[in-house]
Amino acid sequence: MPDQRIDCLAAISEHIVGMAQAAAGNLERSVPGCPGRTGRELVSHLIDVQWFWTTIVSQRLQQPPEETTRPPKAEAALLLNQLRRGGDRLVLALKSADETEVVWTWAPGRSDVGFITRHQAQEAAVHHWDACEADGEQLTAAPELAADAVDEFLAFSISSDADPADPSRPPLGGSLILACSDAPQAWTLSNGLHPGTVAVHAGVNGKFPVLRATAWELLLWLYRRVELDLGEVPTGLPDRLRALCFTD
Repeated sequence: MPDQRIDCLAAISEHIVGMAQAAAGNLERSVPGCPGRTGRELVSHLIDVQWFWTTIVSQRLQQPPEETTRPPKAEAALLLNQLRRGGDRLVLALKSADETEVVWTWAPGRSDVGFITRHQAQEAAVHHWDACEADGEQLTAAPELAADAVDEFLAFSISSDADPADPSRPPLGGSLILACSDAPQAWTLSNGLHPGTVAVHAGVNGKFPVLRATAWELLLWLYRRVELDLGEVPTGLPDRLRALCFTD
């Protein structure tokens, strides 16, 4: 994995600030990308996420922090300031730690600060998009960051032999290639060794149907935020793939 640590830290700051700006005046509006959530609930969710990972990194925890230590939410008028401050604290905690330091994460085989840094850039960007969509705006992200986020998503947010969905889900039942139209990355996805899992290989490995879009569009599609022109991909295969994804 290429070292994109500094880019990720900058992206976290950029997308948290952007999310606060997009959510201003829209806290009671529904968020289409997060059914059932209002702008206030989306902001509150990310404040919780910031506190959770900041606590783990700053205290080098080997287990999730105690819920009793979670600070109360600010009143509505100060909620966006709490979001911004939480983003600043998260970036400072990540910047102050060595990315190889061992801490608790939910990812099999990746219990280090570097994983948190990389994933939080992805989470901030996607929820920034959610806030923008609720405000009637469209957000795009840098191709390099988006392609790295797709790569990270396929490594840790999909049912795999290392981390199978529980309960099990219907199998992929085929193979396809995800290819970025604005970056050199591509991934070949096929059935894993166990039912209801996906094997992911970097690059094009075989003559399989190709789902091609910008890296950002592919990420949002995996997160079920947008739909894409499926082109030559057989009907049903994309839906089965997304059913094997762990998204929020």
